[in-house]
Amino acid sequence: MHVPDGFINAPVSAVAGVVAAGAVAVSLRGARRELGGTADTGGHGGERTAPLAGLVAAFVFAVQMLNFPVAAGTSGHLLGGALAAILVGPWTGVLCIAVVLLMQGVLFADGGLTALGVNITVMGVVTVGVAYALFRGLVLVLPRTRRSVTVASFVAALVSVPAAAAAFTLVYAIGGTTPVPLSQVLTAMVGVHFLIGIGEAVITMLTVGAVIAVRPDLVYGARGLTAPLKLRVDGELVDAAAPAPVSAGSTRKLWIGGVVTTLVLAGFVSFYASASPDGLEKVAADKGIDAKVEEHAAAGSPLADYGVKDVDNARLSGGLAGAIGVGVTLAVGTGAFWAVRRRRTNEEVTV
Repeated sequence: MHVPDGFINAPVSAVAGVVAAGAVAVSLRGARRELGGTADTGGHGGERTAPLAGLVAAFVFAVQMLNFPVAAGTSGHLLGGALAAILVGPWTGVLCIAVVLLMQGVLFADGGLTALGVNITVMGVVTVGVAYALFRGLVLVLPRTRRSVTVASFVAALVSVPAAAAAFTLVYAIGGTTPVPLSQVLTAMVGVHFLIGIGEAVITMLTVGAVIAVRPDLVYGARGLTAPLKLRVDGELVDAAAPAPVSAGSTRKLWIGGVVTTLVLAGFVSFYASASPDGLEKVAADKGIDAKVEEHAAAGSPLADYGVKDVDNARLSGGLAGAIGVGVTLAVGTGAFWAVRRRRTNEEVTV
C-alpha cells in the first residue's frame, strides 16, 4: 500500500507530513518507556528490546517483500503495524514502521518521498493505533493465556489492514489528484485489503505465536497476561515455582536466529513472491487514480525496485538487494532505538 508521488496533492501531502512528524515525535517519548524496562522484565527490558526492536523493523522490511496472491491479478503484503505493536509496543511499533518506510523510499524507490508522510500516517499510525487498541480490548476480555494473545493478534491484524485502506481513501477524498468517485475508491480499497488482511493476520499470528512459544517475556503485548504455570500436586493445581531468569545468551540466540530468518526471507524467499500488483496498485490502475503518478525521485538509486544495478542475474540481484535492505534497516533501527533508550536512561540518572 505504498502511496507513490502524484496520487495526493502537495498541500495535503504536506499536512500528512506534519501529522506523521508529530506522531513520530510523540512515539519517541512513548518508546523511551517501552524500551527502558519495566517491572515485568526486571528493569532490564531496554537491554533486550532495543536490539529486538531493530530486528522487528528488519523483519517487517523483509516480509513486505513477500507479496502473496489474494485475487485474480492482485497481490498483497504485510503492513506490519499490528505485528510491531504487539511485539515491541505501540509507540516503538510506529517508529519501526517509520524506519522501514524511510529505508524503502530513499533506497528502493518504493513509496513516494513527497508521500512519505501519507505512508507513515496510513501504514504506521493507523495500523498500529487500530491494531493495538483492538488487541488490548480483546486480551482484557479473553482468558489470560498465551493462546488468547495469538488469537487477539490475528483479529487485530485482520482489522488493521482495511482500516488503513479506509484511511487512505479519506486522504484521497481530501487531496486526490484525479476525479474518481469516492464510493468506488472506498469499496475497491476496503474489499481487496480485507483479503490482504487475512494474510496479514495469519503472518502476525504465526510470528507472535512463535516468539511466545520460546520467549514470552519478550512479547510486549503478553506482559502480565500469561497465566502462571500450574502443576497438579495430590490432585490439586498449584502455582509452579518462578522460572529462573533468562540469560543474555538466550536472548542473543533468539536475536541471531531472527536475523538469519530475516535474511533468508529477504535474500531467498522473496524471489518467489507474487509479481502481480498489490492492492493499491491494482485499484489505482482500475479506477484511474494513477493518472497523475510521478516518477520517483530515487528512481536512479542503485537499489531501485529491489534489485542491484548492473547485476544481470535476477535471483542474485533481488537477493542482494533484500539482504542489503535488511542490513541497513537493522542497523538504522537498532541505532535509533538504542539512542532512544540511552536518552531515557540519562534522564533517569539526572532525576
